[in-house]
Amino acid sequence: MRSKSSTFRTHRAVTTLAALLTGALALSACSGSDDDKKDNGDKSGGATAGSTVTLPKLNGAHLEVAAVWTGGEQANFKKVLAEFEERTGAQVTFVPAQDPIINFLGSKIAGGQPPDVALLPQPGAIKQAVDKGWAKPLGAEARQELAKNYSQGWQDIGKVGGKQYGVYYKAANKSLIWYNAKVFENAGAREPKTWKDLLTATRAVYDSGVTPFSVAGADGWPLTDWFENVYLSQAGPEKYDQLAQHKIKWTDPSVKRALTTLAEIWGKKDYLAGGQKGALQTEFPQSVTQTFAGGDQPKSAMVYEGDFVQVNIGETKAKVGTDAKVFPFPAVGANAPVVSGGDAAVILKDSKAAQALVTFLASPDAATIQAKLGGYLSPNRNVPISAYPNAVQQKIAKALIASGDDFRFDMSDQAPQAFGGTPGKGEWKDLQDFLKNPGDVAGAQAKLEKDAAAAYGNGG
Repeated sequence: MRSKSSTFRTHRAVTTLAALLTGALALSACSGSDDDKKDNGDKSGGATAGSTVTLPKLNGAHLEVAAVWTGGEQANFKKVLAEFEERTGAQVTFVPAQDPIINFLGSKIAGGQPPDVALLPQPGAIKQAVDKGWAKPLGAEARQELAKNYSQGWQDIGKVGGKQYGVYYKAANKSLIWYNAKVFENAGAREPKTWKDLLTATRAVYDSGVTPFSVAGADGWPLTDWFENVYLSQAGPEKYDQLAQHKIKWTDPSVKRALTTLAEIWGKKDYLAGGQKGALQTEFPQSVTQTFAGGDQPKSAMVYEGDFVQVNIGETKAKVGTDAKVFPFPAVGANAPVVSGGDAAVILKDSKAAQALVTFLASPDAATIQAKLGGYLSPNRNVPISAYPNAVQQKIAKALIASGDDFRFDMSDQAPQAFGGTPGKGEWKDLQDFLKNPGDVAGAQAKLEKDAAAAYGNGG
C-alpha cells in the first residue's frame, strides 16, 4: 500500500494541466532525450564532476532512512541512496515504515533507535514531529539548496514556526484517471472533460462488455482522493478550505452533493470490478494491474489515481502512452480539480551525514535519478523535463512546475491524523463504509462529522 501523500490544489495549474495534457497524452511513450549525465564520482567528497551540489566526505558514516514506500517506489529510491553512498562514502540503510508513519517513528524513538531521516507524507506529520521534539532544523547547506531549486511555496510548506524542517523530495499529481486504450477504442469511448462526459464514457465501456472501474477500496486513502477531487471541483475552493479546517460540518449540503455525485459511479455494482464487495477487497496495486492486464478484456477499463500509477503499470506488459493512457480528472463544477501529493525529508538525528543527505535530496541530482526511472514527480524546478521517461510524465511535470506557489494542500492531510490519515479509522473508514453502502449519504455524513468533531476537538 502506498501512503496517502500530502496534497495540494493549484489554481493556475487547473487550466494549464488540462491544456498540456489534452495535446500530449495521446502520444506514444518516448525516451528522455538526454543521456544520463550523472557521474559515479568518488568517495573523497566535494563536488563530483557533472554534479550540481557539493557533498562532504563521509567515510565510515552510517545512516538510516525511513519511508512507507514499497515495491517499485522503494527500489527506485534506493538507487538515489546508492548514488549518495557513491559520492560520499557513507552507508545508508532503508528502513520500511508502516502507516501511520508518526506512530511507527514514535515506537522507534521510544526504543532509542530513531532513523536519521524520515520521509513524511503529511504536512501535519512534520508539525507533529516538531511539536514532539523529534525533528531537527535544516542546516545552512540544505536551506541554500532549497532556495536555489524550489519555489517559495514549496519551501514554506516544509516550515514550522518559521524554521525549515522539511525538503519536499517527491510530489504527485493525483487528479488523473488512467484507462486501457484498447478498451476505449473498442467501446468508441472518448476522453471526458466533464463528469457528465465521464458517465457517458463509463456507459459506453460497460455496454462494450468491460467493467468500467477498478476502485482501490481496501486502502482508504484513494477513496479520500476521489472525494476531494469531486468536492474541490463541485463546491469550489472557498468551501473546500472551510471543510478542510472544519469550519463547516460534514453534514453541510455541499458534502451531500459530492457524495451523491460519487455514488453515480460507486453506487452501481456493475460499474465496479467485483462490485462494491470486490472493490473493498482490492488494494491499490491490484486496482492498477487488473486494468492493464488481460488484453482487450481486462477486469476494468479505468483506474483513478496519481502519476505514480506508472510504477504499477510497469508490472504489466502495457506501455504508458500507447496501451495505458490518462486524462485529467473531469470537471464536476466550473473547473477541473488539481490535487497533488508530497513527501518531505525530515532529520530526526542531527549529524553532518544526515544534513548532507537532505541537502542531496534537495538537489536536482537526486531527483533526476529517480525521475528517469518513472512513476515519480519532483517539485524541484531545476530537474530537466527531459529526464522524465515519457511524454505523459513530461507534460505532468511541466504542469507541476508551472503551478508556482499558489496551491492548497489536500483536505485529509490537513486534518488531524486520527481523522484524515489512519487506516481503519476516521475518514478512511467512513468512506469505505460509504463505498459498501453508497445509498446512505446521510449516514455517511453523520459518521464523517462525528469523527471529524472528535479529531478536531470542535463542533464545526
